[in-house]
Formats: sequence, structure tokens, C-alpha cells
Amino acid sequence: MTANRHLADNGLGHHAGHSPVRGERVRGYAPSLAAITGIGLLLTGCSGPYSALDPAGPSASGAAALWWAMASFSVVTLIVVVLLWLYASRRQPGEVPDEQAQRIQNRWVVGGGLILPISAITLLLAFGIPIGHRMLPLPLAEGEALRIDVTARQWQWDVSYPGTGVRLLDELHIPAGTAVDLHLTSEDVIHSFWVPRLGGKLDMFPGRTNVLRLQADEPGVYYGQCAEFCGTGHAHMKFTVRAHTPAEFEAWLEGATVDE
Repeated sequence: MTANRHLADNGLGHHAGHSPVRGERVRGYAPSLAAITGIGLLLTGCSGPYSALDPAGPSASGAAALWWAMASFSVVTLIVVVLLWLYASRRQPGEVPDEQAQRIQNRWVVGGGLILPISAITLLLAFGIPIGHRMLPLPLAEGEALRIDVTARQWQWDVSYPGTGVRLLDELHIPAGTAVDLHLTSEDVIHSFWVPRLGGKLDMFPGRTNVLRLQADEPGVYYGQCAEFCGTGHAHMKFTVRAHTPAEFEAWLEGATVDE
């Protein structure tokens, strides 16, 4: 016999009416916790030294803006499609003549199969082409872009400043607020130069030189990585970009030239 009658209600030493309430509360909290955790994980990808969604230069800003526009359009499209699917799965079709059913079907085929993708591609090109145009090493309105030669090899980056004799390893120094043209090539296999916060990536091929234009808005340290699998040391093929004020860069370049 138990001394507490409430503990004997379900014969297992638990109150028969208490546990389900507690379980309901736990089940109610689970979706909220999952949603909060999911949103938190998604937001962690929007910042950090290797995040293209945390831009620090004009090229990267354009790419990030295009990504957000594409992501927003995709989410809206997904929501609309899901809502239409739910509506279609629950509605009563009723009696519809064959000719009317065919007209309705043709409208959906034209709207969803032609108008929607053509509109999406047109918008993408309207925004994407100008953004890509700004990433090209085109002549500047005033002055010339600083040239830096970068040669990739397994598994390091050789950096040189033409006309100065300055050579570096796995490190670049650039002036902030100034366009920089990187002349990229490879000595062995295909590599890819990428500084996510400053701009897009560009492949580097043996025997060929590609030019990538970058610019840092503010002085700081930015991190880059080889973005093309190039062998067993690929994951460790990293480099650093140090952006200085124009005066500090000139002082650094002069000191580095003297040291050479």
C-alpha cells in the first residue's frame, strides 16, 4: 500500500493525469527549438573570414547582392508553388468540360513553363551582367590599377610586384580603396584564386594568364583559399591579403623594395 493515493492512480507510481501534459509541452517546444537552431545555423554562414555574404569590396558586394536577390526569388517561388499545391490537393474539381480543362492546362503550361522561367532568366541577366562587368579588368576612368603577379603551385602561392623586385609567399599586400589587377597563372595543375570577402574566384591554368580585379573598401586582413581541388595539400593551400591605407602601402612597398 502506498502512503500517497495520487501516486497509485495509474498503478506504475505516476500520476495518470500529469505525464501527458508534460509530454505535450515537450512536443510543443520541439518545433520551436528546431526552428531557432536552424535559423541560427543559417545565419552563421552570413559572416566570417571566408563568407562571400560578408563583402568588403565592390566586386564581392555585387556578388552578394545578386545571391540575396536569387535566394529571395527562390523562396517566394517555393512558397507560391507550395500554396498552389496545397490548394490543388484540397479543392473539389467539380464538373469541368474537356475544352475548358484543356484551356486551363494550357495556361499553366505557358505560365509555369514559359513566362516564369523567361522572366526569371531576364531578371538574372539584367542584374548579373552589370555586376559581372564591374569585375572585369577594364580601363579605369582615372589612373591605372596596381598589378600583382600570382603564380600557384602545389601547394603555395608565389606573389611578385613587377618592377620592384618584391616577392612574397602566401601573402599579398594591397592599398585599400584602389583597384588591383591580379595576373594569375599556374606552374603545375589547375588552381583557383579566391578571396570570398573581396570578389569572385578565378581559375589558374598552366601556360595561361587570367586577370582578376579586386578592391578592398577598408584596411584589414582578408583570407583566401584555393577553390579548385589540386592534390593532397589542397585544404592547406591558403593565403592572406593585407589591405593598407594608400600611404601605409607606399611605405611598405618602399621598405620591401629596399630590403630586396
